[in-house]
Amino acid sequence: MNLNFSIIIPVYNRPKEIDELLESLTKQDFSDDFEVLIIEDGSTEKCGAIIEKYTNQLDLKYFFKENSGAGASRNFGMQKALGNYFIILDSDVIVPTQYLSEVKKTLEINYTDAFGGPDAAHQSFTLLQKAINYSMTSFLTTGGIRGKKQAVGKFQPRSFNLGLSKKGFEKTNGFSKMKNGEDIDLTFRLWEHGFETQLIEKAFVFHKRRSSIKQFFKQTYGFGTARPILNQKYPQTSKITYLFPSLFILGFGLSFIFLILGFPQLLYFYGIYFVLIFMDSLFQNKNLQVAFLSVFTSLTQFFGYGLGFLKSFF
Repeated sequence: MNLNFSIIIPVYNRPKEIDELLESLTKQDFSDDFEVLIIEDGSTEKCGAIIEKYTNQLDLKYFFKENSGAGASRNFGMQKALGNYFIILDSDVIVPTQYLSEVKKTLEINYTDAFGGPDAAHQSFTLLQKAINYSMTSFLTTGGIRGKKQAVGKFQPRSFNLGLSKKGFEKTNGFSKMKNGEDIDLTFRLWEHGFETQLIEKAFVFHKRRSSIKQFFKQTYGFGTARPILNQKYPQTSKITYLFPSLFILGFGLSFIFLILGFPQLLYFYGIYFVLIFMDSLFQNKNLQVAFLSVFTSLTQFFGYGLGFLKSFF
Protein backbone atom coordinates (compact mmCIF):
# COMPACT_ATOMS: atom_id res chain seq x y z
CA MET A 1 0.00 0.00 0.00
CA ASN A 2 1.23 3.50 -0.84
CA LEU A 3 1.39 5.44 2.44
CA ASN A 4 0.99 9.22 2.43
CA PHE A 5 1.45 10.61 5.92
CA SER A 6 -0.36 13.62 7.37
CA ILE A 7 0.83 14.62 10.82
CA ILE A 8 -1.93 16.18 12.95
CA ILE A 9 -0.93 18.30 15.96
CA PRO A 10 -3.52 20.09 18.12
CA VAL A 11 -2.07 22.88 20.26
CA TYR A 12 -3.39 25.08 23.04
CA ASN A 13 -1.19 27.91 24.38
CA ARG A 14 2.10 26.05 23.82
CA PRO A 15 4.15 27.85 21.15
CA LYS A 16 7.50 26.83 22.69
CA GLU A 17 6.57 23.16 22.52
CA ILE A 18 5.49 23.47 18.88
CA ASP A 19 8.87 25.03 18.11
CA GLU A 20 10.71 22.01 19.53
CA LEU A 21 8.39 19.51 17.85
CA LEU A 22 8.63 21.13 14.41
CA GLU A 23 12.40 21.35 14.69
CA SER A 24 12.53 17.61 15.38
CA LEU A 25 10.34 16.95 12.32
CA THR A 26 12.82 18.81 10.09
CA LYS A 27 15.49 16.26 11.11
CA GLN A 28 13.67 13.11 9.98
CA ASP A 29 15.73 10.60 7.98
CA PHE A 30 12.67 10.13 5.77
CA SER A 31 12.75 10.58 2.01
CA ASP A 32 8.99 10.62 1.28
CA ASP A 33 6.89 13.77 1.36
CA PHE A 34 4.63 14.35 4.35
CA GLU A 35 2.45 17.23 5.49
CA VAL A 36 2.08 18.74 8.96
CA LEU A 37 -1.19 20.27 10.14
CA ILE A 38 -1.14 22.49 13.23
CA ILE A 39 -4.61 23.02 14.74
CA GLU A 40 -4.67 26.00 17.09
CA ASP A 41 -7.51 25.22 19.49
CA GLY A 42 -8.61 28.73 20.47
CA SER A 43 -5.25 29.64 22.00
CA THR A 44 -4.54 33.09 23.43
CA GLU A 45 -0.80 32.40 23.01
CA LYS A 46 -0.74 31.67 19.31
CA CYS A 47 2.12 29.90 17.55
CA GLY A 48 1.81 31.64 14.17
CA ALA A 49 5.26 33.23 14.48
CA ILE A 50 6.76 29.81 15.21
CA ILE A 51 5.04 28.32 12.17
CA GLU A 52 6.66 30.98 9.97
CA LYS A 53 10.11 29.70 10.94
CA TYR A 54 9.46 26.33 9.33
CA THR A 55 7.40 27.13 6.23
CA ASN A 56 10.43 26.61 3.98
CA GLN A 57 11.45 23.36 5.65
CA LEU A 58 8.14 21.55 6.08
CA ASP A 59 4.86 21.23 4.18
CA LEU A 60 2.92 23.11 6.85
CA LYS A 61 -0.76 23.96 7.15
CA TYR A 62 -1.90 26.15 10.04
CA PHE A 63 -5.51 26.42 11.21
CA PHE A 64 -7.07 28.45 14.00
CA LYS A 65 -10.46 27.45 15.42
CA GLU A 66 -12.58 28.11 18.49
CA ASN A 67 -11.64 26.09 21.54
CA SER A 68 -13.37 22.72 21.50
CA GLY A 69 -10.82 20.33 23.00
CA ALA A 70 -8.06 18.13 21.63
CA GLY A 71 -10.30 15.38 20.24
CA ALA A 72 -12.37 17.74 18.11
CA SER A 73 -9.19 19.50 16.94
CA ARG A 74 -7.68 16.18 15.83
CA ASN A 75 -10.88 15.38 13.91
CA PHE A 76 -10.74 18.85 12.31
CA GLY A 77 -7.16 18.19 11.21
CA MET A 78 -7.97 14.78 9.74
CA GLN A 79 -10.86 16.30 7.78
CA LYS A 80 -8.45 18.85 6.27
CA ALA A 81 -5.57 16.43 5.66
CA LEU A 82 -4.63 15.18 2.19
CA GLY A 83 -2.82 12.00 3.22
CA ASN A 84 -4.27 8.51 3.53
CA TYR A 85 -2.66 7.77 6.89
CA PHE A 86 -2.79 10.20 9.83
CA ILE A 87 -0.18 10.45 12.57
CA ILE A 88 -1.47 12.24 15.64
CA LEU A 89 1.02 13.77 18.07
CA ASP A 90 0.65 15.83 21.22
CA SER A 91 2.30 19.24 21.10
CA ASP A 92 4.58 18.33 24.04
CA VAL A 93 6.53 15.61 22.23
CA ILE A 94 9.86 15.59 20.42
CA VAL A 95 10.19 13.12 17.54
CA PRO A 96 13.40 11.09 17.10
CA THR A 97 15.10 11.18 13.71
CA GLN A 98 14.04 7.67 12.70
CA TYR A 99 10.38 7.95 13.75
CA LEU A 100 8.66 8.18 10.34
CA SER A 101 11.01 5.62 8.80
CA GLU A 102 10.17 3.11 11.53
CA VAL A 103 6.44 3.71 11.10
CA LYS A 104 6.58 3.22 7.34
CA LYS A 105 8.80 0.14 7.55
CA THR A 106 6.53 -1.57 10.07
CA LEU A 107 3.28 -0.75 8.27
CA GLU A 108 4.69 -2.05 4.98
CA ILE A 109 5.53 -5.35 6.66
CA ASN A 110 2.46 -5.63 8.89
CA TYR A 111 -0.25 -3.15 7.91
CA THR A 112 -2.87 -2.16 10.48
CA ASP A 113 -5.36 0.69 10.31
CA ALA A 114 -4.14 2.06 13.63
CA PHE A 115 -0.97 1.94 15.68
CA GLY A 116 0.49 3.40 18.83
CA GLY A 117 4.05 4.06 19.92
CA PRO A 118 5.76 4.31 23.32
CA ASP A 119 7.15 7.40 24.98
CA ALA A 120 10.48 8.07 26.62
CA ALA A 121 12.29 10.83 28.50
CA HIS A 122 14.74 12.98 26.57
CA GLN A 123 18.04 13.86 28.21
CA SER A 124 17.04 17.54 28.15
CA PHE A 125 13.94 16.95 30.30
CA THR A 126 13.78 18.19 33.88
CA LEU A 127 14.31 15.75 36.75
CA LEU A 128 10.59 15.85 37.54
CA GLN A 129 9.63 15.15 33.92
CA LYS A 130 11.95 12.13 33.93
CA ALA A 131 10.36 10.92 37.16
CA ILE A 132 6.86 11.36 35.73
CA ASN A 133 7.92 9.45 32.62
CA TYR A 134 9.16 6.62 34.83
CA SER A 135 5.87 6.47 36.76
CA MET A 136 3.80 6.44 33.57
CA THR A 137 5.81 3.72 31.83
CA SER A 138 7.24 1.45 34.54
CA PHE A 139 6.05 -2.13 34.94
CA LEU A 140 5.92 -1.54 38.71
CA THR A 141 3.38 1.27 38.38
CA THR A 142 1.31 0.71 35.23
CA GLY A 143 2.25 -2.83 34.24
CA GLY A 144 4.00 -1.36 31.22
CA ILE A 145 0.71 -1.00 29.34
CA ARG A 146 1.87 2.22 27.66
CA GLY A 147 4.46 0.69 25.38
CA LYS A 148 6.05 -2.62 26.35
CA LYS A 149 4.87 -5.39 24.05
CA GLN A 150 5.42 -8.20 26.52
CA ALA A 151 3.13 -6.46 29.01
CA VAL A 152 0.06 -6.08 26.82
CA GLY A 153 -2.42 -8.21 24.96
CA LYS A 154 -4.37 -6.24 22.41
CA PHE A 155 -2.66 -2.87 22.25
CA GLN A 156 -4.61 0.32 22.98
CA PRO A 157 -2.88 3.30 21.28
CA ARG A 158 -2.72 6.62 23.13
CA SER A 159 -3.32 9.96 21.45
CA PHE A 160 0.10 11.47 22.20
CA ASN A 161 1.56 9.08 19.59
CA LEU A 162 -1.11 7.47 17.46
CA GLY A 163 -1.57 6.49 13.83
CA LEU A 164 -4.93 6.10 12.10
CA SER A 165 -5.78 5.32 8.49
CA LYS A 166 -8.16 7.55 6.55
CA LYS A 167 -10.43 4.54 6.20
CA GLY A 168 -10.44 4.01 9.97
CA PHE A 169 -11.25 7.67 10.55
CA GLU A 170 -14.11 7.69 8.06
CA LYS A 171 -15.62 4.52 9.53
CA THR A 172 -15.45 5.64 13.17
CA ASN A 173 -15.78 9.44 12.71
CA GLY A 174 -12.62 9.81 14.78
CA PHE A 175 -12.52 10.93 18.38
CA SER A 176 -15.66 11.22 20.50
CA LYS A 177 -16.59 14.19 22.69
CA MET A 178 -15.11 12.55 25.79
CA LYS A 179 -12.72 14.94 27.55
CA ASN A 180 -10.57 12.09 28.93
CA GLY A 181 -10.11 8.58 27.58
CA GLU A 182 -11.17 9.60 24.07
CA ASP A 183 -8.23 7.69 22.56
CA ILE A 184 -9.22 4.43 24.31
CA ASP A 185 -12.82 5.00 23.23
CA LEU A 186 -11.61 5.36 19.63
CA THR A 187 -9.62 2.12 19.92
CA PHE A 188 -12.67 0.20 21.13
CA ARG A 189 -14.76 1.52 18.24
CA LEU A 190 -12.02 0.57 15.78
CA TRP A 191 -12.11 -2.97 17.13
CA GLU A 192 -15.90 -3.06 16.85
CA HIS A 193 -15.53 -2.20 13.14
CA GLY A 194 -13.02 -5.01 12.63
CA PHE A 195 -9.87 -2.87 12.43
CA GLU A 196 -6.60 -4.05 13.94
CA THR A 197 -4.21 -2.05 16.13
CA GLN A 198 -0.56 -2.64 16.93
CA LEU A 199 2.29 -1.30 18.99
CA ILE A 200 5.30 -0.10 16.97
CA GLU A 201 7.98 -0.28 19.64
CA LYS A 202 10.62 1.60 17.67
CA ALA A 203 8.25 4.48 16.84
CA PHE A 204 8.71 6.15 20.21
CA VAL A 205 8.56 9.85 21.02
CA PHE A 206 10.08 11.92 23.80
CA HIS A 207 7.06 13.02 25.81
CA LYS A 208 7.38 15.95 28.20
CA ARG A 209 4.03 15.42 29.94
CA ARG A 210 3.40 17.82 32.84
CA SER A 211 5.90 20.11 34.52
CA SER A 212 4.54 20.09 38.09
CA ILE A 213 3.11 17.60 40.59
CA LYS A 214 -0.17 19.53 40.64
CA GLN A 215 -0.55 19.31 36.84
CA PHE A 216 0.38 15.61 36.88
CA PHE A 217 -2.22 14.91 39.58
CA LYS A 218 -4.88 16.71 37.54
CA GLN A 219 -3.95 14.71 34.43
CA THR A 220 -4.06 11.32 36.16
CA TYR A 221 -7.28 12.29 37.95
CA GLY A 222 -8.80 12.85 34.52
CA PHE A 223 -7.58 9.43 33.35
CA GLY A 224 -9.22 7.87 36.41
CA THR A 225 -12.58 9.54 35.82
CA ALA A 226 -12.67 8.22 32.25
CA ARG A 227 -12.26 4.52 33.06
CA PRO A 228 -15.67 3.81 34.72
CA ILE A 229 -17.35 5.61 31.80
CA LEU A 230 -15.45 3.38 29.36
CA ASN A 231 -16.30 0.29 31.42
CA GLN A 232 -19.97 1.21 31.20
CA LYS A 233 -19.85 1.88 27.45
CA TYR A 234 -17.77 -1.24 26.70
CA PRO A 235 -18.41 -3.71 29.56
CA GLN A 236 -16.59 -6.50 27.72
CA THR A 237 -13.33 -4.52 28.08
CA SER A 238 -13.60 -4.03 31.86
CA LYS A 239 -10.76 -5.57 33.90
CA ILE A 240 -10.22 -6.02 37.64
CA THR A 241 -6.80 -4.37 37.27
CA TYR A 242 -8.47 -0.99 36.68
CA LEU A 243 -9.49 -1.07 40.35
CA PHE A 244 -5.92 -1.46 41.62
CA PRO A 245 -5.06 2.27 42.02
CA SER A 246 -8.23 2.85 44.05
CA LEU A 247 -7.53 -0.21 46.20
CA PHE A 248 -3.95 1.00 46.59
CA ILE A 249 -4.93 4.37 48.07
CA LEU A 250 -7.63 2.83 50.29
CA GLY A 251 -5.07 0.34 51.60
CA PHE A 252 -2.54 3.12 52.08
CA GLY A 253 -4.98 5.00 54.31
CA LEU A 254 -5.84 1.84 56.23
CA SER A 255 -2.17 1.11 56.83
CA PHE A 256 -1.89 4.24 58.99
CA ILE A 257 -5.01 3.29 60.95
CA PHE A 258 -3.53 -0.16 61.57
CA LEU A 259 -0.25 1.46 62.58
CA ILE A 260 -2.05 3.49 65.27
CA LEU A 261 -3.73 0.30 66.46
CA GLY A 262 -0.34 -1.40 66.75
CA PHE A 263 -0.31 -3.39 63.51
CA PRO A 264 2.42 -1.89 61.25
CA GLN A 265 2.69 -4.84 58.83
CA LEU A 266 0.58 -3.30 56.06
CA LEU A 267 2.66 -0.10 56.14
CA TYR A 268 5.79 -2.26 55.84
CA PHE A 269 4.37 -3.65 52.60
CA TYR A 270 3.99 -0.15 51.17
CA GLY A 271 7.48 0.76 52.36
CA ILE A 272 8.97 -2.22 50.52
CA TYR A 273 7.02 -1.30 47.38
CA PHE A 274 8.32 2.27 47.40
CA VAL A 275 11.88 1.03 47.94
CA LEU A 276 11.46 -1.17 44.85
CA ILE A 277 10.27 1.83 42.85
CA PHE A 278 13.25 3.86 44.07
CA MET A 279 15.73 1.10 43.14
CA ASP A 280 14.13 0.41 39.75
CA SER A 281 14.06 4.10 38.82
CA LEU A 282 17.67 4.48 39.98
CA PHE A 283 18.67 1.54 37.77
CA GLN A 284 16.83 2.97 34.75
CA ASN A 285 17.67 6.67 35.13
CA LYS A 286 21.08 6.48 36.87
CA ASN A 287 20.11 9.50 38.97
CA LEU A 288 19.39 9.60 42.72
CA GLN A 289 17.17 12.68 42.48
CA VAL A 290 15.04 11.17 39.73
CA ALA A 291 14.73 7.95 41.74
CA PHE A 292 13.64 9.90 44.82
CA LEU A 293 11.14 11.95 42.81
CA SER A 294 9.82 8.77 41.18
CA VAL A 295 8.46 7.67 44.56
CA PHE A 296 6.44 10.90 44.83
CA THR A 297 5.27 10.90 41.20
CA SER A 298 4.17 7.27 41.51
CA LEU A 299 2.23 8.08 44.69
CA THR A 300 0.71 11.09 42.90
CA GLN A 301 -0.27 8.89 39.97
CA PHE A 302 -2.00 6.34 42.21
CA PHE A 303 -3.86 9.00 44.17
CA GLY A 304 -4.85 10.95 41.06
CA TYR A 305 -6.09 7.96 39.08
CA GLY A 306 -7.58 6.18 42.09
CA LEU A 307 -9.54 9.18 43.38
CA GLY A 308 -10.71 10.03 39.85
CA PHE A 309 -11.91 6.45 39.37
CA LEU A 310 -13.80 6.41 42.68
CA LYS A 311 -15.40 9.80 42.05
CA SER A 312 -16.58 8.76 38.58
CA PHE A 313 -17.68 5.28 39.73
CA PHE A 314 -19.85 6.50 42.60
